[in-house]
Amino acid sequence: MAEEYDLVVLGGGTGGYVAAIRASQLGMKVAIVEKEKLGGTCLHRGCIPSKALLRSAEVYRLMKNSQQYGVEIENFRLDFAQVQKRKENIVNTLHQGVKSLMKKWKIDLYHGFGRILGPSIFSPLSGTISVEYEDGRENTMLVPKYVLIATGSRPSALPGLVPDGVNIVTSDHSLEWDNLPSSVLIIGGGVIGVEWASLLADFGVEVTVLEYAEQILPNMDDAVAKELTNQLKKKGIEIVTGAKVLPDASSSSGRMEITAELKDGERKMFQAEKILLAVGRSPNTENIGLENTDIELENGYIRTSEFYQTKESHIYAIGDCIGGLQLAHAASHEGIIAVEHMNNLTPESLSYENIPSCIYTDPEVASIGLSEKEAKERGMEVKVGKFPFQAIGKAHVHGDTEGFVKIIANKINDDIVGIHMVGPNVTELISEASLAKLLDATPWEISKTVHAHPTLAEIIGEAAMSVDGNQIHG
Repeated sequence: MAEEYDLVVLGGGTGGYVAAIRASQLGMKVAIVEKEKLGGTCLHRGCIPSKALLRSAEVYRLMKNSQQYGVEIENFRLDFAQVQKRKENIVNTLHQGVKSLMKKWKIDLYHGFGRILGPSIFSPLSGTISVEYEDGRENTMLVPKYVLIATGSRPSALPGLVPDGVNIVTSDHSLEWDNLPSSVLIIGGGVIGVEWASLLADFGVEVTVLEYAEQILPNMDDAVAKELTNQLKKKGIEIVTGAKVLPDASSSSGRMEITAELKDGERKMFQAEKILLAVGRSPNTENIGLENTDIELENGYIRTSEFYQTKESHIYAIGDCIGGLQLAHAASHEGIIAVEHMNNLTPESLSYENIPSCIYTDPEVASIGLSEKEAKERGMEVKVGKFPFQAIGKAHVHGDTEGFVKIIANKINDDIVGIHMVGPNVTELISEASLAKLLDATPWEISKTVHAHPTLAEIIGEAAMSVDGNQIHG
């Protein structure tokens, strides 16, 4: 028997369930098909659990440095089992919250693997979803007016380096460690790689990062990447850039060995107890029935319009499976736009230059808009302001004065084209920058915004003034 819906969402991650809620708000009858748990990678294997571990690492680091605040602590120790328990409690609490939202908005959940069918007895159009169950139950057929594909992504691997979950792992595996290894070799200096490097080093693990590009965070502003590199090295992390990892890892005396070709042509062997692959993510677009549709792929990613319509006008796609920024908050907004477009609400298309990116290392990194290099490559004549946390009183009170805020403006019209931050709590401070970008603010307008004293947020006002050389405290 077939069940009819206005919308079936394939994938219950952040983008999928947010889209489902918005669809229900608009009066659509909605179902989600999810083969694992609601919340997807972000809630169960990404954003939330990794940030829980980073928070524990931050507290542990603070305890080790408590003397500088005049607090003497004796005999404290790291209980990694409790760290993991706390992480699981947070994830479970939020998971229950998402399930409650499904009930609140009367969204049906099918716990199984969804596959898109072509035209059949159920519908003259492709898009019927066959839900397959692990327990062998008969498939359920869902016949929707619209389909939203939100199947997410998975960790990528390298040729010759196949994760075994024990010696060669991905971030999925490392989230489940019972005990911390003594040393880890991280292949990849992108967001996932540097976050794991930071938290492991704070927990006392010996860490080496190998990055193929000439700098870690190759897509970030050069000044930010350089500053983070310096701060991670101060933690004792070895960072090797321009390193081409050669296939095949071996084990010797309980340690993994791998060879990398360095930028000078030299080959060097690196050793660690475990190898953590952090070389990006691959879209989950295989085996979901796309071959039964006219949907087009590009390098494995689903091609869509600016409103996330595929070549099949009644099938939309959002999130990691379409590429782009691959951020949970981006997927959420994509999902809302897609659903509103289905309902003829004429939503505005999403400007990806107005989406912030956050990295939860120590120090934190946050960014929105173009880097200075990107702006110049587009032919812009720019002016740049840069202001250090060293000149901010609250940073001294906080005990963390490293880093800066950098603002890039178009010299022709004074519009802000990029804001980049590295330092304490910048993943919270970026929200002001996001609002400024959305409203096409100028540095002058930010400088006239009164920032409370003493706060870390004062640095944004000072950085805005520094664009024209008018900063007060620097």
